[in-house]
Amino acid sequence: MNRSTLLIGGCLVFAAACSAPEIQTPAASAQVTLFEGARLITGDGSPPLENSAFIVENDRFTKVGRTGELAAPPGATRVDLAGKTVIPALIDAHSHIGYMKDLTSGPQNYTRENILDHMYRFAYFGVAASQAMGTDFGELPFQLRDELLAGKHAGAARFLSAGRGLAPIDEISPNNMRQAANVVTTEEGARATVQELAARKVKIIKTWVDDRGGTIKKLTPNLYRAIIDEAHKQNLRVAVHATGLADAKELLRAGIDVFAHMMSDVDDELVDLFKQHPKTVVLLALGAPRRTIYAPWLNPPHPLIAETVSPGQIRRLQERLAGTTPAALADGRQAWDRLARGIVRLNAAGVRIGVGTDGGGQTGDQFIGWTMHTEMENMVAAGMTPAQVLVAATRTSAEILGLDDLGMVTAGKSADFVVLNANPLDDITNTRNISSVYLRGKEVERSKLKAKWAGGGQAN
Repeated sequence: MNRSTLLIGGCLVFAAACSAPEIQTPAASAQVTLFEGARLITGDGSPPLENSAFIVENDRFTKVGRTGELAAPPGATRVDLAGKTVIPALIDAHSHIGYMKDLTSGPQNYTRENILDHMYRFAYFGVAASQAMGTDFGELPFQLRDELLAGKHAGAARFLSAGRGLAPIDEISPNNMRQAANVVTTEEGARATVQELAARKVKIIKTWVDDRGGTIKKLTPNLYRAIIDEAHKQNLRVAVHATGLADAKELLRAGIDVFAHMMSDVDDELVDLFKQHPKTVVLLALGAPRRTIYAPWLNPPHPLIAETVSPGQIRRLQERLAGTTPAALADGRQAWDRLARGIVRLNAAGVRIGVGTDGGGQTGDQFIGWTMHTEMENMVAAGMTPAQVLVAATRTSAEILGLDDLGMVTAGKSADFVVLNANPLDDITNTRNISSVYLRGKEVERSKLKAKWAGGGQAN
């Protein structure tokens, strides 16, 4: 090969010295591409397909097979992925988008520019879509949802919104992300609010059932039952923030669809209730519970963090974790061990588990995009296998959000996938070893995003 230059993985390199995937481009339309040679993890839990081949036409997978078995359409671009591993793009089914901006957090940051910046950050980390869980407000989230679903902002992840969640008055404060939540005081009002959200074409209703350590009055059963009943009449699902064991049992009896967090404990009765409600899913959101006792990726900062997070924000989290007292560490370990035991029990019982990170929360420096990768590591640490976690993070999370065209590498799906330099089935942290990201069949220009963030700018 001559020493011409190629743009591969967002970097300008000399072809003769390049170790990135080799691209050969015949004189043909670039809208048809044959990717060859990678280990392919399709997202359905089946064994990986070694030496795979798949064809992308425009923005869709059209054929999947093995190298040598699939013939490239005349004039197609060929991409050599030998030595790489391909997985479906990841799905974060629980996040809070638009609030965090460097060292500040709050509704003042909830702007078009900041939300779009967050969606480019998700894309940078290989996340194709994220569900904002009940902390959006105004017309903006629905406008951006529709723009992103239509592919208007190339290279950005899809933004899904539950709109304004439904909460008791005690949950709502100008200083938290529930500042714009719908106040629920009557069953009639709860039903009317669900109907209003249905008209905005949300797919999930978000509510909260938590007394915050005995400091507030939580939503009462008659109100959350009305929310769930009305949502089901509107063909919508309900996601709840509820971590108490007794509350989880009553919510299952009421027909809850999604637990947005792992409950604090699991007993035989809870397992039996899940078996009686096999469609109910759990998004674990393990970042905050484990980070206090385990965050080696912060000292020194992982390259992906250094590329996307300001030094000041990194330093703030380092100092916060360094200040954890021995007593808090001991409590954190006990709480984590209890959570892990519960996850093992639910997983063994066949409970459907998806991935939701709670990332982007108003406190805690939960870095957008990065939390997806630590969440998967935490799930493995809690007893799930890497293969199970990858299914949870792709196919299952896509199903939870009603994203029929995402979550798998198979004919007919949107061509959203991540090319990795190492096999995540060997070590789940290999999902962080990203070579390139493709959304809707086009490579995300990660080098340009990285350069903007390094200069203190936003990617929009």
